[in-house]
Amino acid sequence: MVRELAISTQGLTKQFDRHIAVNDVELEVAAGEVYGLIGPNGAGKTTLIRMLAAAEEPTTGEIYINGDRLLRDESNPTLKRRLGYLPDDFPLYDDLTVWDYLDYFARLYRLRNPRRRQRLHEVLELIQLTNKRNSLISTLSRGMKQRLSLARTIIHEPILLLLDEPVSGLDPIARMQFREIIKVLQEAGMTILISSHVLSDLAELCTSVGIMELGYLVENAPLKELYQRLSRQEIFLTTLGNLDELQAELRNNPLVADLQISPATNRVRVHFSGGPEDAAELLRSLISAGIPLTEFHCTQEDLEKIFLKMGHQQAS
Repeated sequence: MVRELAISTQGLTKQFDRHIAVNDVELEVAAGEVYGLIGPNGAGKTTLIRMLAAAEEPTTGEIYINGDRLLRDESNPTLKRRLGYLPDDFPLYDDLTVWDYLDYFARLYRLRNPRRRQRLHEVLELIQLTNKRNSLISTLSRGMKQRLSLARTIIHEPILLLLDEPVSGLDPIARMQFREIIKVLQEAGMTILISSHVLSDLAELCTSVGIMELGYLVENAPLKELYQRLSRQEIFLTTLGNLDELQAELRNNPLVADLQISPATNRVRVHFSGGPEDAAELLRSLISAGIPLTEFHCTQEDLEKIFLKMGHQQAS
């Protein structure tokens, strides 16, 4: 089965004077995905998103949105109406009410009543700001303002959403509320590309990730595949007994590497290269050796560790 691509780029490059911000990027995002774009500041994420949103002209290369070529001139306005773009610095108008702000953008997108009024009620309910519809924007919390910005971005029912650092500076509860809205939008069939420094948020949300370094897309893969390829298994163990005895038993196992010990909690973390059966055998051998374990917990390295590891590989 051939995947329908919501985004496809060919040789996409953006050069500012002598600086190449985006370098020959071949990006593919399947329809219906939540695609996470990660990388340090200056990697080219914002420039790439701006080109996808038709806010920046590529130096060379082509962009296809749902199979149609994206041009910055006036030749394909219908295609641009399918895009929703939330930059990381879009201004809100503090002296407007929530309702008037959204109504203003709905009119810009030529939504007409009764559909316009119906759509405003829909997005206010989605972003959980119905009870703030008559409040001035200046009175909203930072999290509310960011949800309102998202509402403005989706008021015209785009099929592709481009979000540049949408959770930057939000507290954990506001980030969680934002994540829940993104999940609802994906379930409704929207394709979402999201850049973020908060990798734990992306790990929860994304189906695929792209990693950018110095303008290059150095990784572009389903999250599951990235974990299988680059994430090592970790086992956390805690003992009521002597840590030295636990260490000695662990060192006997050829699949165990990189012991990290926390004496304060009698906890050990190891990297383990075996499968589930090997882990079960390790647990059995430790119990047979009389080690009084209170914890034996298998997990995978998270996205943050994969990203840091890749950064070291790129640097070396």
